[in-house]
This record gives sequence, C-alpha cells and structure tokens, in this order.
Amino acid sequence: MTDPFTITTASLEQTFELGKIVGQRLATGIVITLVGDLGSGKTAFVQGLARGVDVPSDYYITSPTYTLINDYPGRLPFYHIDLYRLTTVADIEEIGLNDILSGNFVTAIEWADRLQKQDFGDHLAVRIRITDLDDREFTLIAYGRSNKILLKEIEKMAGSIHETDCSKIRRHIGSGS
Repeated sequence: MTDPFTITTASLEQTFELGKIVGQRLATGIVITLVGDLGSGKTAFVQGLARGVDVPSDYYITSPTYTLINDYPGRLPFYHIDLYRLTTVADIEEIGLNDILSGNFVTAIEWADRLQKQDFGDHLAVRIRITDLDDREFTLIAYGRSNKILLKEIEKMAGSIHETDCSKIRRHIGSGS
C-alpha cells in the first residue's frame, strides 16, 4: 500500500473528469474498488473511467444495480460491477466475480466494501466522501507496484480537473451514485 492521494471535486463534471484521467492512464487490466455512500459519485467516476479506456460514446454507462455486471468494449475490456444487492459470499461467487478478477480487464466495483480487500489482490482503492452539496473527497490508495506507479501519474494530472471545460462533459453524465 502507498500513501493515499486525496483530491476534492466540486461538481459531477469534475468527478467524471477524475475518472477519465484515471482511465486514460491505464495500460493493462486493473481492479478499481469504489466505496462511498449513495449519491457520492461512484457512477459518475465510473462513467469517466469508461471514457478514459475508450468505451465508445454511444454506450451509455449506467450502474448495474439490478444486472450486477455490465461489460463494455474499449481500448481495454471494461467491466462495471455493483455489489450493493449482494449479501452473501455465495451470491458473489455465483456472478462469476472470481473469473473477472483474474482476467486482464479494467474492472470497476461499486460497493466493494462488501468483500475483503485481500479478495482483490493488487488494486486501486477509491474511497469517496460527501463533504458538501456538490463537493466530493476522493482518496485513492494503490495496492501493488504497478498501481503505485499509476497513482503517481494520476496525482500529476489530477490538478487539471479544476481547469476542465465542464460543458463538454455534461452530455456524458447521467444520474446515479
């Protein structure tokens, strides 16, 4: 584990942009775990992440609360998983999570706190905290050597989210947590 990197976003658009910055820096598969309250911005972050790994813009990225897993084509195959409705280890095993985690995919898992962090192996943990009506505090923690390097790259680029023309991003963002 590395020292955490913390950044605050002041809008849904900046949350999207932070996710996009992370996605653009990915060169191989990775597990990204997301933990935060309802409405904290998990889905907006994942929407940006999907655009960062070049999921085509005609794919609308939604939280898979009821389908549990959505997969999308991109520069890297992208899986979006939502564990909110799962309550037992058997439920989690039944959806094939272990197969996905062992593949060379970008995998974003909402409500990842339903599992133990050792279940993910090397991964990038994203904790989101609501600090104001629109403000979200993101804490990113890297587990594994390659993710430590990734986190350093993200940290270098993250300042640019506050300079982004958010009007270009609005059309990509839907509702969700």
